[in-house]
Amino acid sequence: MTVTVHELARIRTGLRGGDLRHVERLVATWRPLADLSFSDLLALAPIAGEEGHRFVVLAQVRPVTGQTNYPQDLVGSVVDEVERPLLTRCWRTGEIVEGDTAALGSKERIRVQCIPMRREGRLIGIVTREAPISFMRRLGELERTYQEVFDRFARMIAEGAFPFPVDEPEVDGAPRVGDGVIVLDAETRVRFASPNAVSSLHRMGIHAYAQGQLLSDVGFDDTSARTAMHTHLPVAEEIERGEVSVLVQVLPLLSGGKPVGAIVLMRDVSDLRRRDRMLLSKDATIREIHHRVKNNLQTIASLLRLQTRRLASPEAKAALAESERRIRSIAIVHETLSREPGDLVDFSEIVRPLTRLVEDTASSPEAQIRFTVEGDAGELPGEVATPLAVVLNELMQNAVDHAFPEGTRDGAVRVRLEREDGELLVEVVDNGVGLPAQFSLDHSRGLGLSIVQALVTGELGGSMEMRADGGTTVRVRIPVAMPRVDL
Repeated sequence: MTVTVHELARIRTGLRGGDLRHVERLVATWRPLADLSFSDLLALAPIAGEEGHRFVVLAQVRPVTGQTNYPQDLVGSVVDEVERPLLTRCWRTGEIVEGDTAALGSKERIRVQCIPMRREGRLIGIVTREAPISFMRRLGELERTYQEVFDRFARMIAEGAFPFPVDEPEVDGAPRVGDGVIVLDAETRVRFASPNAVSSLHRMGIHAYAQGQLLSDVGFDDTSARTAMHTHLPVAEEIERGEVSVLVQVLPLLSGGKPVGAIVLMRDVSDLRRRDRMLLSKDATIREIHHRVKNNLQTIASLLRLQTRRLASPEAKAALAESERRIRSIAIVHETLSREPGDLVDFSEIVRPLTRLVEDTASSPEAQIRFTVEGDAGELPGEVATPLAVVLNELMQNAVDHAFPEGTRDGAVRVRLEREDGELLVEVVDNGVGLPAQFSLDHSRGLGLSIVQALVTGELGGSMEMRADGGTTVRVRIPVAMPRVDL
């Protein structure tokens, strides 16, 4: 069972309120730090009542830029002062300490840096950086620069300046360190640009040598960088240059509460945005098709109505009226799909107009039949909603035609919808005269019930039953996917 940082901290530590939220923010935003340090990061807090003697691992993050020391999940593990004396020393001194030690659960020697985690001047936990010793022996310019930036973030964690005191919004395709990094000084001068960042600049049409230049002088808008350093908060924006889209996230670097620089994470998201535009275009095309199909169906229904008026035979008039009603029920589904993005439709948006459609044909000065709807079918795929709309329309109309004697003033039809265990239950209940003696659904010759049975058992793969109980109850069950729940 997966345990969240919040649950684990409340069960095993004394972290509460703002302190716990501080740790959660750190864990939500510390991935760039793992990539900058080429190391695993662990967040630990002392077990409640054991100040500095035993710590529990609240979270861990592995680097994308390097090999992990911990393929196993350490969350929930307990570390004591015998196994990791560096933790106890960091907790008691409140200082960053570093040394060689064994990896947790292994005899392999690694380099561990323990960073005190503070909030409002109080020590609330420890972040450890767990790096292979072999990596520490060979550092190129990129590795040295990234290590210096990580060291700055480490001091910010110790000062309580990181994580930033806001919940950073989720960004689709958010850039990572491996996508490109520009390191700025306090004047927005470029101290370092990674090869991937230079490639992104080139795709934006910026070919000037950036290092040592002000960001604005090389043709890059520095507004987001200056805003981040002024507000001491991260800033994200998307820059478009023709067909090129680059997502930029700026993280300010602080020392003693003052900005001393920033890092700019940047990712070329041109392909993602091109895909998004294609999906939007496809979605708009599909909705336009549904809209045109709806218009065509309504035109056909109107033609049938005109033809009905020219007929003398009551049987022919009734047949065309039924055909018109069935076509209009299908048109309602296409009308709803023409307004909704995607291929899912909220079936409650279909039930209401369907009920009004039948109610209009059932009510007259001599007769009044009341319709009510209970429950909710939720979202359904269009290929389910269309035949189901026809089924529901036929069942309601069947109740109107056969359940109530002419001139009924207190007729009632209740529609109930319910999702349960991967099935959709549809009930149509009336308070009419009930079923005829010796009635059998299998031997029914009515066109409406024949259509319903064919759609329910054939197209929808469901089942149907009818029974008399002071009226008539029709129960339809069809298999549907369970609705998705966003956590």
